[in-house]
Amino acid sequence: MDPEMGNSSIVVHASDVAAAAAEVGITRGDTVFFHSSLSSMGHVEGGPNAVIDGFFEAVGPEGTVAVPTLCNWAPGEQHLVFERWDIANSPSFVGAITEAMRKRPDAIRSDHATHSVAAIGAGAEDLTAGHGSGGLRPGQFGPRAFAAESPWERLIERNAAYCLIGVTFRVCTMVHYVEAALAERMISRAPAEERERMLEELAGWMKPGFFPAIRIDDREVIEGMLADRGIVRYGRIGSATLRCARAKPMVENWIGIIEADPERWLPEDYVEWAGAAAGRGA
Repeated sequence: MDPEMGNSSIVVHASDVAAAAAEVGITRGDTVFFHSSLSSMGHVEGGPNAVIDGFFEAVGPEGTVAVPTLCNWAPGEQHLVFERWDIANSPSFVGAITEAMRKRPDAIRSDHATHSVAAIGAGAEDLTAGHGSGGLRPGQFGPRAFAAESPWERLIERNAAYCLIGVTFRVCTMVHYVEAALAERMISRAPAEERERMLEELAGWMKPGFFPAIRIDDREVIEGMLADRGIVRYGRIGSATLRCARAKPMVENWIGIIEADPERWLPEDYVEWAGAAAGRGA
């Protein structure tokens, strides 16, 4: 995750997390989603749950706090991920705070083998329900991961506060929503007679093909561009940088940046393939 180095002499309490959240515009009733590095903040009194409680203090009982509880796979066992998925017991591989959230008795987790979300609060059930039950989108993690019926779409619909603590946009999972949306938009603009074939030629889970994959290093470049537009706000939690962007303008601007100059941001083979496919129906 390339987290920031924490200063262990700095002590962080739940109230500090709540205060930092307020400083970047998070208010009562909000939905907040965050990526995190626990060690980047310093010494957190109360451990991972103190961070979760701090955000919950900021949004109040009428608000919702969510984290990614993404799952991983052992080398050579990628094909077994969906078979082994257990919503109640499969651990989160993206940090101690996310695993603590998964284990909380008040948490609700969405049902997806690689890109689940866990949440607490008033809107937790609605946020996590029916992951992938409709509005399927092409994607490298299967059509359900970032579907229209998914927590990722609902974060955008709610204009959630999308935060990162001690980590940068390199680990911003919403990038995969952006990639799926780019592919979906490209297909929708193609001639009707080309769409089915183009869908078959896109990459999917355990399926090679073309895809608008955004490079990891470029995600930090995009972060800077979004910050220049006033979309990303910065604060501090202990020794960690707190980044926060509203999900709707973040995603809309990200898509707009990519579509304005696809040759700059997307793989050359995908750009050439998409252009050729679109041209066949011209």
